[in-house]
Amino acid sequence: MVRGDTNHGFTTIIDYFYFNFLTIHQNFSNLNPLTLLNKFSIMELGIGMFGDLQINATGEIQPAQQRLQEIIEEIKLMDEVGLDFYGIGEHHRPDYAVSSPEIILAAAATVTKNIKLSSAVSVLSSSDPVKLYQNFATIDLISNGRAELMAGRGSFIESFPLFGYDLQDYDELYEEKLELLLKINSEKKVNWKGKFRASLVNQEVLPRAVNDHLKIWVAVGGTPESVERAGRLGLPVMFAIIGGQPIQFKPLFDYYKKVYQAYGHDMAKFEVGVHMHSLFGENSQDVSDYYFPLYSAQMNRIGKTRGWAPFQRNQFEAGRSADGALIIGDANESVDKILAMEETFGLTRFSAHMDVGGPSHTAMMKSIEIFGNKIAPAVRKALKQ
Repeated sequence: MVRGDTNHGFTTIIDYFYFNFLTIHQNFSNLNPLTLLNKFSIMELGIGMFGDLQINATGEIQPAQQRLQEIIEEIKLMDEVGLDFYGIGEHHRPDYAVSSPEIILAAAATVTKNIKLSSAVSVLSSSDPVKLYQNFATIDLISNGRAELMAGRGSFIESFPLFGYDLQDYDELYEEKLELLLKINSEKKVNWKGKFRASLVNQEVLPRAVNDHLKIWVAVGGTPESVERAGRLGLPVMFAIIGGQPIQFKPLFDYYKKVYQAYGHDMAKFEVGVHMHSLFGENSQDVSDYYFPLYSAQMNRIGKTRGWAPFQRNQFEAGRSADGALIIGDANESVDKILAMEETFGLTRFSAHMDVGGPSHTAMMKSIEIFGNKIAPAVRKALKQ
């Protein structure tokens, strides 16, 4: 979820897309739009989390210590069942356990062997890019090259006053810090000057990531401006699709790809993913009945501060339908829906955001097991055909 990047209207996005399509058309008019349609490798399948704490009917919040230990067990199982990646978000609120993704990922690196380990997201606007790079480079070394960093603006604003930043500088902070982070990643000695931190003069930033390169993704919600920036910079993009109908995002995916090509980036390195609220079980109705009270409670907690109407069961079921943005159900219907997302958007990565509202550790472990042992093999088999 990306603050300020929500989809405010399908018509607005289409209008914006076609306006920009016309203005940059001359840059990519010689390109074949059917060339290299994201079929360089089979789509990666993994799980994202925010570190939601369980909150009971009386408002009692699960101890963070307990949830953190559960998360490590869950990541270990993800690795054992063969999922491709794991991502954890950064939050500074009482209903989330994780304020420092790097610490969780470093711990996970010691109990896993193959799974990629990423933030989802690191709130770049209120972070120091130098320290952020150092932390993730260290994880990369510990994990033998499995670390990734996903930069974003964050879905909440608590980190700004916490770390002494002014929300009036919201856009400038992100632009400047992304520029510095990418410069650090590409240059061993950095010369840089900006507005919000001390200048760097012929400065080494150590340690360096494995092969002197850290994979950096950016997360976006629904604004064409964010999509254009990612395409221009040639960065992999994770789209947060957490409501409405996913097909509404198709113009943004197309726009991202066209901008990426227009700026001459290598399509062999093109990567794009979706992040969608998910939970899997043996029986679709049982999953729905179990999860709705938890999911709706979290939507309503957040909604109180954002002016949302109370979340209703019919909204939940609409999201679970074939055209909706929730992938909550049994293995067969989840396979069909994930494959539909891949076909619609040309995905290279699918991220199941699995802990919204704080499902129990038992439910999480079962969902991970089904994802790894039933859903992932079926999706991979279908994509190979």
